[in-house]
Amino acid sequence: MKNLSKLPEQGMDKDKLFNYMESQKINDTSWRDGKTFCLVYDGGPEISEVIKTAYTMFMSENGLNPSAFPSLRKFENDIVSMCANHLNGDKNVSGSMTSGGTESILLANKTAREWAKKNRPEIIKPEIVMPITAHPAFNKAAYYFGLEVITTPVSGDYRADTEAMKNAITDQTIMLVGSAPNYPFGVIDPIEDIAQMAQEKNILCHVDCCIGGILLPLFKKLGKELPNFDFTIPGVTSISVDLHKYAYAAKGASVVLYKNKELRQHQFFATTNWPGGMYGSPTMTGTRPGGAIAAAWAIMNYLGETGYLKLAKTIKDTTEEFTERIKNTPGIEVATRPDMSIICLTSKELDIYQIGDEMSVRGWYMDRQQYPASLHLTIMAGHAKSIDQFFIGLNESILEVRKLTNKFSGLKTKMAKSVIKTMPKKMVSKIVQKEGDNIAKQGGEVPKKSAAMYGMMAAIDNQSDLKSLVIKILDGFFTPKREDNTKEIAP
Repeated sequence: MKNLSKLPEQGMDKDKLFNYMESQKINDTSWRDGKTFCLVYDGGPEISEVIKTAYTMFMSENGLNPSAFPSLRKFENDIVSMCANHLNGDKNVSGSMTSGGTESILLANKTAREWAKKNRPEIIKPEIVMPITAHPAFNKAAYYFGLEVITTPVSGDYRADTEAMKNAITDQTIMLVGSAPNYPFGVIDPIEDIAQMAQEKNILCHVDCCIGGILLPLFKKLGKELPNFDFTIPGVTSISVDLHKYAYAAKGASVVLYKNKELRQHQFFATTNWPGGMYGSPTMTGTRPGGAIAAAWAIMNYLGETGYLKLAKTIKDTTEEFTERIKNTPGIEVATRPDMSIICLTSKELDIYQIGDEMSVRGWYMDRQQYPASLHLTIMAGHAKSIDQFFIGLNESILEVRKLTNKFSGLKTKMAKSVIKTMPKKMVSKIVQKEGDNIAKQGGEVPKKSAAMYGMMAAIDNQSDLKSLVIKILDGFFTPKREDNTKEIAP
């Protein structure tokens, strides 16, 4: 796809403009067909129409100044209250809307840092202790805010190892983290144990419910037995929950909740000596799109608990059917039985990344995971209609991987991994650097069949080399080619 390098000399015809934009979607994932297992949470055309109408109604309004648009302030306060109630918070629980789960997690970490400055001034190098399955947004927050992340292993069922977390706590620890559920495996960490440890140490405890905060309480109401994870646990001090996931709000909409207002105040920013006036901001961003706030409020009121329960039942039933069918499909398995709607697909006898490649060729989009090598499936309501096609494609893919040519390809990957393990570190670094440069030159595009690449990356021990590779891929993605292509779509 070519890039435009400068503004066109003349404005473009509206029909031609939108036709061109539509043509650029040809290589996007087919989420409307139920072939995507992440990124987009589709509630169907009726829900889409509601959030589109609400979003455009408040598209120009700005959530920066709550006094300028009291409508947005009311919507946000209502949303925070609904989320707090949904997660069993009392009248003291408060919070803010954010642009997404990453911002919610960033704010929870910033709040913990500021809380520690006031309440634990003896702490010089603040640390966050969390299982390795916690979302990378915590690492990002630590990178931004000068915190240290201490990661701990998980147990055999991929839940946080609480004994390991306990042993990792030091006199510099300010917060413990648990997930409900974690993203890679879809299981809930032992939040009660983690929160109790936090209470005993007089530190904070954040529960990342970004993907589960809406759906898990609904699953409970549908009769699924689940461990406690919300504000019913005394030691839980903050929770993040995304609305643009299973609440079906428009991107980007998330909420971060705190046990009380005093804790939330550590999140806020204010400066009083600017010539432009006194400035206060509740979240990371200044300007906040009113459309995202309005759309979230609209869909939560449109669906109500009855509508959400209906969707949740479809998701719950579909997840159970996926899990059972996988159990009866030779060559693959579920890493652990999920608590919610996330399935980690693995294989002990086949290269799971090759299976992922074959599924990609057939139009299915799934994330690749590691430790163990696996494919990620977030089940949504739309997958109830595409489940038969999925397993047709999966069985075809497994058969393809079993063929001699693909077995030989897998053998080559294993041999390459063995060679990398025996190479000097400097030589491996050069190979990784060259690979990164090649991918960057291709615009950051990873090959459609990437099993060999993921297999090779798993053999590289040096995290700096791997980070360098990822950064070069990102650099390639977001480096436009400087060429004049405006005539391509000019009137």
